[in-house]
Amino acid sequence: MNKTPQGAGAPRQLRMVVALAAVLSATACSMAPVYERPSLAVPAQLPQQGASAPAAQAQPVSELPWTQYFTDTRLQGLIRQALTNNRDLRVAILNVDQLRAAYQIQNADRFPTLNAGISGTRGPSNASPYPITTTVTGGLTVAAYELDLFGRVKSLTEAASAQVLASEQARKSAHISLVASVANAYYALWADRWQQALSEQTLQTRQEALKLLQLKFDQGVLNELDLRSAQSLVEGAKITRAQAQRQWAQDLSALSLLVGQPVSPDLLPPQPQLDVMSLGRAADSRGAEQVVQATLWPELRPLPVGLSSDVLLQRPDIAQAEQQLIAANANIGAARAARFPRISLTGSAGVVSDSLSGLFNDGRNAWTFSPSVTVPIFDAGRGKAGVDAAFVKRDIALAQYDKAVQTAFKEVADTLVARQTYADQAQAQLAQAQAEAARLRLSTLRYDSGVANQLDLLDAQRSLFSAQQALIAAQLARQQAEISVYRALGGGWLESSDSSQASR
Repeated sequence: MNKTPQGAGAPRQLRMVVALAAVLSATACSMAPVYERPSLAVPAQLPQQGASAPAAQAQPVSELPWTQYFTDTRLQGLIRQALTNNRDLRVAILNVDQLRAAYQIQNADRFPTLNAGISGTRGPSNASPYPITTTVTGGLTVAAYELDLFGRVKSLTEAASAQVLASEQARKSAHISLVASVANAYYALWADRWQQALSEQTLQTRQEALKLLQLKFDQGVLNELDLRSAQSLVEGAKITRAQAQRQWAQDLSALSLLVGQPVSPDLLPPQPQLDVMSLGRAADSRGAEQVVQATLWPELRPLPVGLSSDVLLQRPDIAQAEQQLIAANANIGAARAARFPRISLTGSAGVVSDSLSGLFNDGRNAWTFSPSVTVPIFDAGRGKAGVDAAFVKRDIALAQYDKAVQTAFKEVADTLVARQTYADQAQAQLAQAQAEAARLRLSTLRYDSGVANQLDLLDAQRSLFSAQQALIAAQLARQQAEISVYRALGGGWLESSDSSQASR
């Protein structure tokens, strides 16, 4: 219907109608299935590897701030720079902002949109003698507001809200992954420092030994086989030094990419100080003891892990998959509601006048109210197919949630196993390096006393060098395994116990 009566009560009636429509939409029913969190599609208990604690006693790793777990001030500085400058994390944050804006747009459809406008027409009238007339109208309008009686708009809003929460969890995952990646890169550089120092020390000591052997060869005391064997060891040390330098440069570039800017030298791991000695009596055995250490850098404390698989729910990727499942479940309600009648309201309230100058002086009150109802009758199965598609997407989201849980269980189980086995490996590697250092000392004594030949001594030196290299790699793997456990259990989001990051 379309009316244009005079009277002051018309705008008030329109406001009452719009307010009533908004209330009805806010209390609309939902046709989405009732959501229930799926049961975890994994064993109820985590593998018992390493330090473990009952679920009631173990502190959730997700509540352990990274500033308390990574106590090295240089590493903390790198992590803070990465959280500020890393481009991947910045994209994740912007994705959250984008979806929040999309949610605001979708949520606005639940309420009428009021617009103010002025319109005018000029033309001949329909009655003789057809004078030229002018009509100017101004006021507030509501265009095609959907009365959400069946919850279609409400379900779409709930789905958009779940997508926002999912993006926030994705940002949290990116944050946690970044913290762990910076820590891994930092300790990899520390291991590179040790490898460089070891190779440099070994090269210099072998070069000193080669000079002595060259003198013996020139004097006819040493045969050429022993000389060439010593030369081979020198060239092997040069190869190892070049490899260590290349690995350092590549790891430093990787850390710079994570941090988002060139890394300050003050934030790099310290340079190990090794004494360089000639291969005389007790050939580099004292220098070897500097590398054969139980710990080459401060160890991270082991994390007690609860035995229940419920700790997986603390991971943000699991929460992200669940929010996507909630969004897919809400879209079912929107698809169902789309098959029911759709009621739209269009109206306006304002003043009308014969001229623009008199619109707000002697204009008459005017209002229109035009409801419309659209009833689906025949759509060639489009509506039913939309509902079917929504159910399929919900089932896909459910399968993806189950896969995320299973992947998380595997990752946690693998990191727990890796933590224990790398600790055992590092311990055995330490014992082997100690044995090789003792072997070198004994070989040196035997060589000096004339019991052993030069080849036996060179073989002992070569074996110790290889054992030292393997010890550095094993200790790095053990350190990075601890970091992997921390990340796999959701650690790395909070900066301190009173941090406000979680609310940002």
